[in-house]
Amino acid sequence: MDYTLTKEQEMIRDMVKEFAEKEIEPIAQEIDQKSIFPEKTIKKLGELGVLGLCVSTKYGGAGMDPISLVLVIEELSRVCASHGVIVSVNNSLVCYTLERFGSEEQKEEYLVPLASGKGLGFYALTEPGAGTDAASIQTTATLDGDEYVINGTKHFITNARYSRAGIVFATVDKTKRHKGICAFIVEKDTPGFKVVKEEDKMGIRAAAVSEIVFEDCRVPKENLLGGVGEGFKIALAALDSGRLGIAAQAVGIARRAMEESIKYSKERIAFGRPIADFQAIRWMIADMATRIEAARLLTLRGAYLKGKGVRFSKEAAMAKFYASDTAVRVTRDAVQIFGGYGYMKDYVVERLYRDAKITEIYEGTTEVQKMIISSQMLA
Repeated sequence: MDYTLTKEQEMIRDMVKEFAEKEIEPIAQEIDQKSIFPEKTIKKLGELGVLGLCVSTKYGGAGMDPISLVLVIEELSRVCASHGVIVSVNNSLVCYTLERFGSEEQKEEYLVPLASGKGLGFYALTEPGAGTDAASIQTTATLDGDEYVINGTKHFITNARYSRAGIVFATVDKTKRHKGICAFIVEKDTPGFKVVKEEDKMGIRAAAVSEIVFEDCRVPKENLLGGVGEGFKIALAALDSGRLGIAAQAVGIARRAMEESIKYSKERIAFGRPIADFQAIRWMIADMATRIEAARLLTLRGAYLKGKGVRFSKEAAMAKFYASDTAVRVTRDAVQIFGGYGYMKDYVVERLYRDAKITEIYEGTTEVQKMIISSQMLA
């Protein structure tokens, strides 16, 4: 693998970095503290082509590659992890899945607006009683003439309230477990679709994460994504893609925490000299830098394989496992370096510490990533 970025990759990375520092940085603390969804900046990112970065230009996307996407998510998450996950979900879970598994008619109707920045998408798999055990979902889809009638509850769904449409997973036969799961494209304004609750979260507080209820939500059978019983396969493919986005998010969070730690340690005076002179601090910085670089390389490796069109499940799991662990460790040490100030909401490291934890949980917990890695190693 050649780790040299192309001019196009550098260009999109630098453009998003500049946008994040100028447009997002000034509002990042406020939208976190007040849990404000950043509609204006997300709309601008859509206008820049960031919401459908890897989608073919034929379907309204920017036609870039997966490496470009992880670079973009890292830059956004360095400034605001909420922006990072909003963009990651739309690209990695929704647009990727629609382009890979959708029919031409579905792509024209749903992928084009989501990829071209005219709306956001959501991905509804998780339920109150089915997180890691996705085969146990209870949301049902019953064929009634030319429509499927969906009933059930989904929770922890990013972008749902501010979305245009999304991918919903439901079972047509609970007795078949994963073999009975189907994927459906559902428009948010469909009767019977209700966003009933906004979650009050520890971190990524500007990202809208909701509970959705389906009550006799009627969806045309033409909105079935893939074939009957193919939903579980589609869900796993989407999650592989999503894990690279979360790994990039974790790298961005950790990188900002290290930058803040370096700056503070050079300015903070203790015992007559900057704390950066003390070995304890220097070793923390060395650990941060090494882990971040390793996490980034794992993420780029996964994105490289995804771009080649080969299987990347293990590499995505490795990237997410290591990058999320790195984000939690680095932000914890950053707060330690800042001391009492790091515990105060006036300092960005406090926000970074809260944001980091979720990277170990969504798109599959750390334990799930270890299951994936070990099962492939022992096969």
